Amino acid sequence: MGSALEKPRCGWACCTEGMLAYHDREWGVPRLDDRGQFEFLVLESAQAGLSWRTVLERREGYRRCFAGFDPQAVARFGPGDVERLLQDRGIVRNRLKIEAAVANARSFLELSARHGSFARWLLGFTDGRIVQNCWTRQEDVPPRTPLSDAIARELKRLGFRFVGSTIVYSHLQATGLVNDHLASCFRHAEVARLASACASGAPA
Repeated sequence: MGSALEKPRCGWACCTEGMLAYHDREWGVPRLDDRGQFEFLVLESAQAGLSWRTVLERREGYRRCFAGFDPQAVARFGPGDVERLLQDRGIVRNRLKIEAAVANARSFLELSARHGSFARWLLGFTDGRIVQNCWTRQEDVPPRTPLSDAIARELKRLGFRFVGSTIVYSHLQATGLVNDHLASCFRHAEVARLASACASGAPA
């Protein structure tokens, strides 16, 4: 682990081994599949008012409780499922957030059916481009942008819950529709190459 820690990284990445692995392997990697998009929609919405570390440590609990992040399965959850999940210590037991995940699954499926995929709908806000930023300091990375403001407004109009602009921007960063690795981070160039491959139609 010593040599791994010597690599230049974003400042938030090294507080735990789990956060380090998440930063090095996942954060910023383009996720254009609906299940991947739905997974982070559930996780980022659950994060509202909490730290990402809190949610990340419960990721497997969320995977188990939310049918492997299958939006079709979650959309069929009823009141009994909500009550069951409220008793499960593997997730954040917040009724509003659990109910929002179920409602969001239904809205997610409707939106995806109309546009071909959720990611395709998101990319419509950027004319199909994955945003490549080049921040030099962690404090310069914004918590929200006009892009996330616009997406959040539309998601709320479509019935989604727990999708404020800050949550939406975190979602865009996590699913690689925005590359916010610092310019000095070893993952910045790697993620940019993955984004380029996606844009050219090659598998990421």
